[in-house]
Amino acid sequence: METVQYQTTQTQVRVNTFVRSVYNWMAVGLALTGLVAYYVAHSEPLLRLIFGNRIIFFGLMAGELGMVFYLSARINRLQASTATGLFLFYALLNGVTLSAIFLMYTRSTIASTFFICSATFAASSAYGWVTKKDLTGMGNFLMMGLIGIIIASVVNMFIRNSGMSLIISYIGVIVFVGLTAYDTQKIKSMAMTQPADADAGVVRKGAIMGALSLYLDFINLFLMMLRIFGGGRD
Repeated sequence: METVQYQTTQTQVRVNTFVRSVYNWMAVGLALTGLVAYYVAHSEPLLRLIFGNRIIFFGLMAGELGMVFYLSARINRLQASTATGLFLFYALLNGVTLSAIFLMYTRSTIASTFFICSATFAASSAYGWVTKKDLTGMGNFLMMGLIGIIIASVVNMFIRNSGMSLIISYIGVIVFVGLTAYDTQKIKSMAMTQPADADAGVVRKGAIMGALSLYLDFINLFLMMLRIFGGGRD
């Protein structure tokens, strides 16, 4: 009986440690993104360099997308330190491109939307953690919805319809709320099935991938909400 209780306790400690690592790295990524975005937004030379040259701006966007795909596809072959560095560098690049929100929205709008997004994200993640329902089917459906949002957003870049943009944003909120719950459940499953003798590097890489998933959910949820609640600068 004592052996079973000990093993259960050890498993719970291992799960808690892993999950804490995931959320800590996500928080570090978000903080880095926010600090870089704020710094770039208040630097005229950097703003002119990044947003005054489409090649540089779209090059940064392409670089971010490439890093996500590379990190996801090569995670098993990368060193834990390399995976961590790529995640942080991605968060930094994302901060550079997201600096545009400080030019489009007031600080109060950004701050209030951030808090609303944080509360929504926390509730969605908590649901994904405590629910007994298997969210795999919902996750697959939401991924299809995400593809639809990307296609619709690209089309709207050319037609520039404000009504369509608002509809995309509302659908996007629903999709990323669902994906937050789905990704949280995946992280919980990963933590609970993790071998007791798992290599520290493997555990770190798992935490980085979990952090990246939740980071992307949070950032996209925030941007969708910002389009809904945000009024442009006066």
